[in-house]
Amino acid sequence: MPKNRVGEPGRTRVPRGKRSAGVTSPGSGRGDRFVAAGSARAVLEAAGGSSETVADEARAGGVAVAAPPVLLRQVPPPKSAVVPLPPAVLPAALLAGVAAALVLPVDRPGVGWLLAGLAVAFAVFLADRRSRDDGAGSFTWGSAGWAFLALALLGMGAVRASGWLFALCVLGAFVCGSLAVVGKRTINSVCYDMFAVPLEALRAVPWAGRGVGRFAARRDGVARRIGLAVLATAALVAVFVPLLASADAAFAAVVDAVVPDLSVDVLVRWCCVFAVVALLVAGACYFLAAPPHRADANRPYRTKYGLEWTVPLTVLVLLFSVFVGVRLVVLFGGTGYVLRTSGLTSAEYARSGFWQLCAVTVLTLAIVAAALRWAPNVTKADRLRQRVLLGALSALSLVLAGSALSRMWTYQEAYGFTVLRLLVEVCELWFGAVFVLVLASLVKLRSTWLPRAAIATAAAALLVLAVLDPERLIADANLDRAAAGKPLDHRYLAGFSTDVVPVVSARLPEPLRTCVLRQILADDTPDGWPAWNWSRSSARDVTLGTC
Repeated sequence: MPKNRVGEPGRTRVPRGKRSAGVTSPGSGRGDRFVAAGSARAVLEAAGGSSETVADEARAGGVAVAAPPVLLRQVPPPKSAVVPLPPAVLPAALLAGVAAALVLPVDRPGVGWLLAGLAVAFAVFLADRRSRDDGAGSFTWGSAGWAFLALALLGMGAVRASGWLFALCVLGAFVCGSLAVVGKRTINSVCYDMFAVPLEALRAVPWAGRGVGRFAARRDGVARRIGLAVLATAALVAVFVPLLASADAAFAAVVDAVVPDLSVDVLVRWCCVFAVVALLVAGACYFLAAPPHRADANRPYRTKYGLEWTVPLTVLVLLFSVFVGVRLVVLFGGTGYVLRTSGLTSAEYARSGFWQLCAVTVLTLAIVAAALRWAPNVTKADRLRQRVLLGALSALSLVLAGSALSRMWTYQEAYGFTVLRLLVEVCELWFGAVFVLVLASLVKLRSTWLPRAAIATAAAALLVLAVLDPERLIADANLDRAAAGKPLDHRYLAGFSTDVVPVVSARLPEPLRTCVLRQILADDTPDGWPAWNWSRSSARDVTLGTC
């Protein structure tokens, strides 16, 4: 053993019993590690220690070694540098990107959205299955259910022409698709699970880039051969398709229907769609290659005492009970009671309190969710108290949601039906469904399934709304009001999509019918086959008169 050099200032050998995890012996292979006494003292003092503590450690025969600061700790390598890229990911992402670029109509709803969704779903499924040693894949029946919801929402693009409705369907399809990839709950929040695929797509860029670099650097030259094959195929198609099209008029018509006009805008759109879809597929595969830890079945941390939950919830239940009692008096008192007590008409009374009731419903839902997660339920008394208070609060909240819904219905009957008012009514119905789910969760006091069940009901409600054709419902309701002698806003009716053409064509008298139909069809342009839509196709067959 080498002896310590006594005359060397500021350097003290760490004894065997005083070594920390980061200090090694001279023969350990990492080299001799020494700790300067002055530096250790400074670090310890910065971490909350004192000079006396360091002196005590030194007198005991060693030097106290503090943990290194956060900024000086070794940074672990990123996930993209550790997780290997399965060979099937790049072909799946490229093929899905090419398919989506060719069939996706970005500017309008169409059947191409469903085809692009199917291409993405099959690409992710096959890439994940081929990347597993057992070939089984990581998807379950729950994943299949979420995927079905996503594809069904995208399929509404082939049926409905409403832009706002299909935008909501696309957003819902993104959420359902992410949950299909995530599968079971992770340790992250449900917000991360809802948008996991777009988030992981951004993180997958260096992962896919390293895979492309390794593929291009292969010694067998497979990348060069694939590039030559693609170029040769493109050259042959560019030469023979025009020749065959000029030789036969029927074949030329098929080519014109299938191949779009290759302008600069079309090429830019293809490149953007290809990049987005390929990244989404890569992001899904990146998530599946090394998913985060799954959430365990253990109950989350709960407060020890129930007083801070019992008193507020009891007061809230009493307050809601008084409000519901007053609403029952108004309900049985009728319109005359409203006019005498508030000085407002029925429509004004409905409008004055609707948004407040919506806010109360949302806040109550947040309070119930917090109580289900953190309120104590260890003892039998805790569980009974939670079931009684949260059950009463949820039942009263159902009454509040029904009250808000009835107010909005009264307001619409007085002033007309609009898209925003219909969406708010659907949202109130969804709130009611969530409170029913809360009541169901109180049976066993297990709420881990509740967030995803709420998301599933929201997606199902959106799908049902799209199937029922909301613009047609609004047009029918407003035409019923007009038939009852109330005014009709035909300008608002003319701003709808072609979804209302059958109703307008059947129920409006001439010449107003033709004037409204011409405004609806004014921006109609021919669809290529990827943008085919049943609503727009049917509207073009309607006969028009003179306006």
